[in-house]
Amino acid sequence: MPVSELELGDRGESGVPDRVGVLGGGRMGAGIAHAFLLAGAHVALVERNDTEATAARERVLRAVDASITRGATGETRAELTARLAVGADFGLFADRELVVEAVPEVRALKIEALQKVEAQLSAEAALASNTSSISIDDLADELQRPARFLGLHFFNPVPASNLVELVTGSATSPELVADAQSWVSALGKTPITVSDAPGFASSRLGVALGLEAIRMLEEGVASASDIDAAMMLGYKHPVGPLKLTDLVGLDVRLGIAEYLHKQLGARFEPPALLRRLVAEGKLGRKSGQGFYRWDEA
Repeated sequence: MPVSELELGDRGESGVPDRVGVLGGGRMGAGIAHAFLLAGAHVALVERNDTEATAARERVLRAVDASITRGATGETRAELTARLAVGADFGLFADRELVVEAVPEVRALKIEALQKVEAQLSAEAALASNTSSISIDDLADELQRPARFLGLHFFNPVPASNLVELVTGSATSPELVADAQSWVSALGKTPITVSDAPGFASSRLGVALGLEAIRMLEEGVASASDIDAAMMLGYKHPVGPLKLTDLVGLDVRLGIAEYLHKQLGARFEPPALLRRLVAEGKLGRKSGQGFYRWDEA
């Protein structure tokens, strides 16, 4: 059974690396940084410039304040923030035992980011990507130490999700896999371990369901709310596939679908409706409208 945040706050020795880095301070990166902070780590969070670093720090602190308010940690705000360093200097990663990359889901961008991080790390340090679909072996081919690299796919929102998908490449060392399983458990989350394959396990299944739901909406089978209700009430899904797409971001889902379409064939071809909404800037919750209107919620 996953360990709760409250239990983690009483843990003492956390089981996670003492010095953790996160590259990218958006919603996912800030959530990952927050999770390691609550588990007792000293966290260095790096963004592309000082303005983005300031915004990333504010995201983490909002999550910290929420955890304190609901009693999810016994530490004070001052104690937690004392272990948080945020900036735009990759040198902050020089002493890290683990760094998790959480930049946008663009292959070239991830490769550039991972190479910059790896150049700062010791030979023993672990490097992970939060990619939700890009091949770990493909990324590892561009690195100097593929044995110390794997996928750690966290789910959105990080504080509320119990799952982390641990993706092993063909060169990932068994020792790193065992360590990563232990780290995820120490975060109070459940690791599942999958071999590298397009879309891994979660994205491949989740995107397949989401794309079919979009096609059903496109064909007029039912409304977005009724399609979602069918999966929530009939199959006990906590959120419907169309609302989940809004939460993930239609642009993110389109990018994953395009990658899977290229790798796995026609069953992952993005529906025209998805392409149109993205072209119109209707990206889901972050833009205020997707399959639902979020600015009126």
